[in-house]
Amino acid sequence: MELNHAQKTAILHDGFVVIPGVVSKIQVDRALKSVNHSLGDKGMHPDELNALRSQSYCKEIQDSREIKGLFDETPTLSLAESAIGVGKIKPVWGGQIALRFPSHQDPPSVPRAHIDGIYSPHNGVKKGEISNFTALVCVLLSDLPEANAGNFTVWPGSHLKYESHFKEHGADALLAGMPAIDIGEPTQVTGKAGDIVIAHFLLGHSVAPNVSANIRYAIFFRLQHTLHDEQKWESMTDAWLEWEGIKRVEGKG
Repeated sequence: MELNHAQKTAILHDGFVVIPGVVSKIQVDRALKSVNHSLGDKGMHPDELNALRSQSYCKEIQDSREIKGLFDETPTLSLAESAIGVGKIKPVWGGQIALRFPSHQDPPSVPRAHIDGIYSPHNGVKKGEISNFTALVCVLLSDLPEANAGNFTVWPGSHLKYESHFKEHGADALLAGMPAIDIGEPTQVTGKAGDIVIAHFLLGHSVAPNVSANIRYAIFFRLQHTLHDEQKWESMTDAWLEWEGIKRVEGKG
């Protein structure tokens, strides 16, 4: 399965695309069963909750077939390759199991944008380092028909604004924190279990509060181009350096 022209154009201009029905119900249910079994069997220690929210729940199954197979054994891989390049994605180690539990926020708070890979006290990134990558892929394991249900939240077009900022100030400017620039208004992604989102690393994103009655289940995969280690800094000042399939859209390559 490959991205069509409209989907590639969405990545080019908006920095992300939502693709419905990529993962089968059987695979979704298998992953959900694995996550819920882990929660029931292992539980969660209160002292670890901040790290679990920032890194991953159910760490012992992150690299299991039930989780990793959502990328490797579904059309998700070929869709990502049609954007980044066939054979140009490093093997994924596993997925981030990202759960968002219902809260009593009233009114719901406003999400704040961030880019992954910069230090925070609980996310596992070392101070003074930037752990950037090429693309973020989200696989929904639960339906999200409405906003403020723990939705993956994005700022369309912000990837190009951050690219311009890093061109002017250098990629390592991110070490000083998120750039204080206007990136417009956010969009909360809605969809159904089995839908996926492919997003550019530079896209500002966050998670919406969950004021629904249900847990939000999603798995995130962080993809790196095979040459990412050699060009990690250049990829932040040239947004399409590692996106062979997108560079061809509208004369970009």
